[in-house]
Amino acid sequence: MNNKLNYLLLVLLLNYSCVEKELTEGEINTSELGETSLMDTLKFTSGIRAIFQDSKGNYWFGSLQEGVAVYNGESFSYFNTFDGLTDNQVLSIQEDQDGVIWFDTQQGVSSYDGEKIVNHTPVGMERPQVNLPVQDNEVLQAQWSKSDRDLWFGAWVKEGVYRFDGHKIDYLAFPPQKLLNLYDNLFAVTSISRGMNDMIWMATYAGVFGYNGSEFTIINDETLGYDRSIAPLHIRSILEDSKGRLWIGNNGIGVLLKQGDSITNFSEEKNLIYPTSGRKGDRSPPGTLEHVFTIAEDGQGNIWFGDRDAGIWKYDGELMTNYTKKDGLSNDNALSIFEDSHGELWFGMVDGKVYTFNGKTFERKF
Repeated sequence: MNNKLNYLLLVLLLNYSCVEKELTEGEINTSELGETSLMDTLKFTSGIRAIFQDSKGNYWFGSLQEGVAVYNGESFSYFNTFDGLTDNQVLSIQEDQDGVIWFDTQQGVSSYDGEKIVNHTPVGMERPQVNLPVQDNEVLQAQWSKSDRDLWFGAWVKEGVYRFDGHKIDYLAFPPQKLLNLYDNLFAVTSISRGMNDMIWMATYAGVFGYNGSEFTIINDETLGYDRSIAPLHIRSILEDSKGRLWIGNNGIGVLLKQGDSITNFSEEKNLIYPTSGRKGDRSPPGTLEHVFTIAEDGQGNIWFGDRDAGIWKYDGELMTNYTKKDGLSNDNALSIFEDSHGELWFGMVDGKVYTFNGKTFERKF
């Protein structure tokens, strides 16, 4: 277990293909919280990992290294670890039923109610100790359950998730998994998607856990029956779409598509795997779909993919369309895709720039 944990830390810190102040738990003094800029240009230079629009119409942007920014239509406000955020890498942003904004960061979960930031999880490498009793120096994990109010968060290097049920946060450990390989059996969460039939899907580097409130569906190298020496799973994104199809984006082997009980390699079917691809973390040429870090569905049912090396792809159910720098983008690496309440698509790029799509070309927003 220690070797596996050390490997994951090395991957997170040193390997770009996996991209990515210690505080005590509880409320942070935020009487002068955040920095406000009257400029309407986002000042982030690291990648935009998350985009979100809240119920008031504000747009939130989570960065890879610089914290989070919120745009109210006129100016930006910025929050980072100096303001109490658990970490400056913000992986996802959500809003609860009370209008509180929640941030899943690389080292914990924070929330912002418009006045103060509250940290809800321990920061650092320690085992989770959130709302859980301690007995004989061992942390007792909470029992798995789910409700309509739930917000779900990854737990960094820990093999499980945090669940906020509207009142408190609990840590839920994944069911124990067989050690397939030291280098691909890493069950730290990389992406989460809500699905039909009361399902929540939790993607990890080495597999997928689907939970419906009573039982798990597990997808890994063993259940897929793949030759792991050729094409091991390295999952970075997941989406269940409005038709109930499950899209699984990998860093190396492209997109897997689960329809019913069948799972196929969608990238292979569309001839988007380069013939000599190593199917690992090596850089891929244009026109491929091998390193998929974000997946989204728009209001028309189109599926969008952000590839690390080959730009943005749109699948309309029949055709695949590829958008790159030739279409007005500053680079070919989109880390986040989000559709707002007006049906407008937003794209967060690896260089900190943000674009919207007008149906034909991309317009630089920030």
